[in-house]
Amino acid sequence: MSEQWSPQAAEEAVLAVTRWYAEQIRKRQRSGEGPEVLQVLKEGLAVCAADLETLQEGGEEAAEVGARYAALAQELEGL
Repeated sequence: MSEQWSPQAAEEAVLAVTRWYAEQIRKRQRSGEGPEVLQVLKEGLAVCAADLETLQEGGEEAAEVGARYAALAQELEGL
């Protein structure tokens, strides 16, 4: 059975991952992390921003976005 996601819930899932990326960027910048790692994190943050904009414009199904970001959030928690 597929999980139901409202547009608002999907947006919250994207924002949770966005916050994770932003926090990681701040931490890594303070620790003097190399530019390659920061670039990967910044690219992830940019994808979040683009997906959030698309979701807000109604361009993607909320269920698809919500499920994708819920899975990503779980993956990122394990890092």
